Amino acid sequence: MGEQTIDTSADADVSADAGGGTDSAHRYWDDTWRTEHGRSAWAEADPWVASVLPRLRERQAGRTLDLGCGPGRHAVFFARSGFESHGLDASAYGIEHASRAAREAGITLYLKQGSLAALPYADDSFDYVLAFNVVYHGTEADAEHALAEVRRVLRPGGLYQATMLSKRNVEYGRGSEVAPNTFVQPRGPGDKAHPHLFADERDLLRLHSGFRLLAAEDRDQTGGGEQHWYCLFEALPGRASNPGS
Repeated sequence: MGEQTIDTSADADVSADAGGGTDSAHRYWDDTWRTEHGRSAWAEADPWVASVLPRLRERQAGRTLDLGCGPGRHAVFFARSGFESHGLDASAYGIEHASRAAREAGITLYLKQGSLAALPYADDSFDYVLAFNVVYHGTEADAEHALAEVRRVLRPGGLYQATMLSKRNVEYGRGSEVAPNTFVQPRGPGDKAHPHLFADERDLLRLHSGFRLLAAEDRDQTGGGEQHWYCLFEALPGRASNPGS
């Protein structure tokens, strides 16, 4: 049985509330991860995420990073698949339950609590980064900062797999527009009280400078009009510019 490891070094800790509050949806998810009912819908790896395995093995990838790992379903999946698997989340409860999942599975995970705005990893650290239903929580500026950080920690040629909200989503335009293409529904369902960013094809390409698009599909995630972009990118040589630098 493998060893379970959590990295809780002081330099890895980034305040979940740092950065001004537009990327605040982690507060909702922290409450969600507290309960077994909240975690149950996020227990198994998404088949679309799992479908990337042949590409990773073809490229001899070694280190993977799951951003917004929550209770660890994808981080555990990649560890079980033979990768050095890392996970980061702003939610303390998410990290706690990912740690528990690793212990129960008898595997090694490297977990950190932190923010997408300042990833606590060195440049060119990973062969693959996943951000499933994560980066669109905030404004375009928040997404640009997060994506510049993703590009920084990815090795050139590394893969970035992510979902983004589509402007074909039924929630697009509902509530108050607090920034370009970013909406808040104060009395909306789930995490909709927090900013959500929506994108069309041109937005998607514009936001992902420093990446080459390999595949993208705009599809309904839940069957209820929840259109999301399902994207796979490759990191280009050089660095994407960080708007805050």
